[in-house]
Amino acid sequence: GQSRGRARVAQPPAMSLLRAGARRAFSALPAVANGGGSALSAVPSRLEFDLDMAVPETRVTVLPNGLRVATEANPAAATSTVGVFFDAGSRYENDTTVGTAHFLEHMAFKGTAKRSMAQIEREIEDMGAHLNAFTSREHTCYYAMCLKENLSQCTDVLADILQNSTYSEAAIERERSVILREMEEVEKQAEEMVHDHLHATAYQHSPLANPILGSSDNVKSVTKADLESYVKAHYTAPRTVVAAAGAVDHDKFVEDVARQFEGMPTGGLSADELVTAKPTTWTGSEVRMRDDYSSDNQLRLAVAFEGASWTDPDSVALMLIREMIGSYSASTGKGVHATSELSQRVAANGMASSFNTFSTCYKDTGLFGIYAECDDAWNHAGDLSWNISHALTKNVYTVEESDLERAKNALKVSTLAAANDGAVATALDIGTSMLAYGRRIPLAEMFARIDAVDVAGLKRVAERFFLDKDPAIVAWGSTQNVPDYTLFQRRTFWLRY
Repeated sequence: GQSRGRARVAQPPAMSLLRAGARRAFSALPAVANGGGSALSAVPSRLEFDLDMAVPETRVTVLPNGLRVATEANPAAATSTVGVFFDAGSRYENDTTVGTAHFLEHMAFKGTAKRSMAQIEREIEDMGAHLNAFTSREHTCYYAMCLKENLSQCTDVLADILQNSTYSEAAIERERSVILREMEEVEKQAEEMVHDHLHATAYQHSPLANPILGSSDNVKSVTKADLESYVKAHYTAPRTVVAAAGAVDHDKFVEDVARQFEGMPTGGLSADELVTAKPTTWTGSEVRMRDDYSSDNQLRLAVAFEGASWTDPDSVALMLIREMIGSYSASTGKGVHATSELSQRVAANGMASSFNTFSTCYKDTGLFGIYAECDDAWNHAGDLSWNISHALTKNVYTVEESDLERAKNALKVSTLAAANDGAVATALDIGTSMLAYGRRIPLAEMFARIDAVDVAGLKRVAERFFLDKDPAIVAWGSTQNVPDYTLFQRRTFWLRY
């Protein structure tokens, strides 16, 4: 980047190698990421960032048992966040056990051999800390936010509940009803249900089709033995990352983690081996759930294609296409003057109350598409379907340089915003990145990868994922005027002479 006229800030010693590291990362970019064009062509509208930017270092230590410890220290912080991340989720379950990973999330805070449920709650409250957890299709995370002087104690609590939970029968019975009520609430959330059905039809006969919460039958039948079996198989040291951010001393934190997690098992299959044994299969297909009576002429529509995996170099280009297509909500009052062509058409013609573009990555595949909500399906379902298909396929044939540059700027700003969103967001990003990539991608490298995508490269990626490919479609509500699946298929290519 150019430094003329720019104030320069002295870097902390820990950050002194960032510039050289960023240059090495940039020079190592795979050729597939730039479509054969210029990697960093100078364009006046492009946001430029100094590669000397003060970004804290992410330090990683691998313990003898294979557990990875990663931290990002902020000397000015008064709080710390620690998270324990497992390379385990609903895709590693089968039809009879799906839902166990999520059930475990509920059982984690219900008592251990050393602490009762009441003692856990009192200990956390006495520290003023906050505990939370989440389960996804590939990852499970338990994390805590606390004052910096309580980091070691919070880590000890997490280590205890993840290695020594008792899973009492009484607690299991209580959580059944809690999870069943949660499932009822999720079923009322249209977007959540559409995405679950989208996974089920796109990845049918594959593990990714499994819903995270499982089925009600499985929730009603899960046993203590099921929970213990899942922990033994998947909560192993090589599949675990313990990450901390904020006020944290890496060396001291490594010592604590090594002591507190020394009893974690080391055997079992890795997540990569499990994925290889049960690979994902994409199926172009559709699910239609027609509801003429309770939806008030509303339509929930999702159109998706198989996308890029976490480590696919083309995942960055798909992120840029996501930014170019954008999102829209009638409640914001903008859209007609947005740069997104789909936003303009939807807003000007009232075709939908909202839409968003999603790009979801997994170990061996991805899901890229558009989800829209329409309040007048009888009059707009056909036009909305055509415009969604057009917004995706057009990137194969025509991409404006100005649109690409705006997308690059938007992606950089959102990446920077996420990186500066506090210790909780940083710890979650570290843990997820370590599981997905095996490392944390530096901001400078990410910006270089974004800038490396040119128009030719973007069109090549669109051709790879969209051109004449079979989409997965979910339509829910007033579906009478949603076009036939073959018409969506036909719109994955244009006839040009």
